[in-house]
Amino acid sequence: MRALARNLPRATHLAELGVSLVEGDLANSAALQQLLDDCDAVVHGAGAVRGNSQADFDRVNVAGTAAVLQAIRAQPRRPRLIMLSSIVAREPQLSWYSHSKWEGEQLLEQFADIERTVIRPPAVYGPGDKEMLPIFQLMRRGIAVVPGSPEVRLSLIHVSDLVEAIIACLQHETTIGQTLSLSDGRANGYNWYEMTGIAAQHWQRRIRLLRVPRWLLDSIAALNSKVAGITGAAPMLTPPKLRELRHDDWVADNGAITAATGWVPAIGLREGLQQLKLPPL
Repeated sequence: MRALARNLPRATHLAELGVSLVEGDLANSAALQQLLDDCDAVVHGAGAVRGNSQADFDRVNVAGTAAVLQAIRAQPRRPRLIMLSSIVAREPQLSWYSHSKWEGEQLLEQFADIERTVIRPPAVYGPGDKEMLPIFQLMRRGIAVVPGSPEVRLSLIHVSDLVEAIIACLQHETTIGQTLSLSDGRANGYNWYEMTGIAAQHWQRRIRLLRVPRWLLDSIAALNSKVAGITGAAPMLTPPKLRELRHDDWVADNGAITAATGWVPAIGLREGLQQLKLPPL
């Protein structure tokens, strides 16, 4: 098993697990060829989730994906591709990120000779997560910051279940050519009341929903974007990201992937919170 690593010292945990590391990034064609040499399958999970322009996201999520596809095509024996996209790709008009993930999927039409499966996970949490972790840390302190309506619905998935889903797709050729959604199995996902209710039971404390005024979040997002334009930073909260966060339906179901592979999730939010390793308060 090999992995592409931009920074070898930061990837030592993979080497300790027996993974062979190839130094480079998606813009390094030689590293990609070394990575893919005589392999059976490629799991393409690299992606940009922060940025201040469409170009910031496209550089990795579109151009980087194109580079992976070209490297696969250059192999004498082309490996299968498992491409991790995102549930947001179904609404490409909402944000720079969602458009980049959708456009990355569209590239596959130009590479019809490559056997591929696209997986669209919802919000992922668990070991290694940096995006959902602050939300759970605040909940443990008794606050849930809601960027829009608390009635919006979304699905979640624990990273362990996502990994098992990837393995299931690799083991079943029936997934080739499919775009598959997945979730933790909760029908119709969660709204903010339900998420905080489960978290409140787990941490045995009251959690207050804090609805930030729309004008205030809009102002913060606009300021983030302007400051990033000066400093060159890659912000998370921008006006396009707010549109994505406020969307009322990020619910997914497992019908297609379960039918194709038999995979079913094992970890719901209640169990996932029990496995979270949060720093001391």
